[in-house]
Amino acid sequence: MASGAEVSVPVISDEPAETAASQKREERLRKFRELHFKRNEARKLNHQEVVEEDKRLKLPSNWEAKKARLEYELMVDGKKKECAERGEDYERVKLLEISAEDAERWERKKKKKNPDPGFSGYAEAQLRQYQRLTKQIKPDMEAYERQREEYGEDFHPTSNSLIHGTHVPSKEAVDRMQEDVEKQIEKRSKYSRRRAYNDDADIDYINERNAKFNKKAERFYGKYTAEIKQNLERGTAV
Repeated sequence: MASGAEVSVPVISDEPAETAASQKREERLRKFRELHFKRNEARKLNHQEVVEEDKRLKLPSNWEAKKARLEYELMVDGKKKECAERGEDYERVKLLEISAEDAERWERKKKKKNPDPGFSGYAEAQLRQYQRLTKQIKPDMEAYERQREEYGEDFHPTSNSLIHGTHVPSKEAVDRMQEDVEKQIEKRSKYSRRRAYNDDADIDYINERNAKFNKKAERFYGKYTAEIKQNLERGTAV
């Protein structure tokens, strides 16, 4: 009978399982480090935004407009220096860079403003009145064509044309002129002229404000205090 032979039992190694677990652990650690890095980046960005917002809140309300204006002025100064170095006129170069549409839009915007600087002279007031009246004119192209056919070559008169006194205004034109004159009269009636200064009047005030107050008091209570005032002036007041 044969002696007992040694039977070899296969040994199952745990290395593949350990390797897979180690890889999973490394993957988790890598993701954790990435999340930690992203959290720190977000915290840093949030802090920067909070600091910038605090700076913006401390700035004046018109800071953005001032900043844009300063940047524009710096750009203009730079372009002026470049034009001076090349021997060119900055205003001419600037106009060459402006398109026709932008120039027309700026011109319309400028005309819309038409600020009233107040009365500075009769010539300026007359010019403003003329500009206001011309803006109100609405051209009648049909009447224009009729007059053009009626006058013929004399429509554009020369030194030899004799058309003085031949034009007769229409009833509508006369009515418009009358309406405008009445509006001017009504507007002028609302103006209060400056009162002339009387050198002979009694000085019973200490400044301009006090003078106005005294005039108002005299206007409302003068008839009640006239006798008292006369007695005080004569020295017969009781």
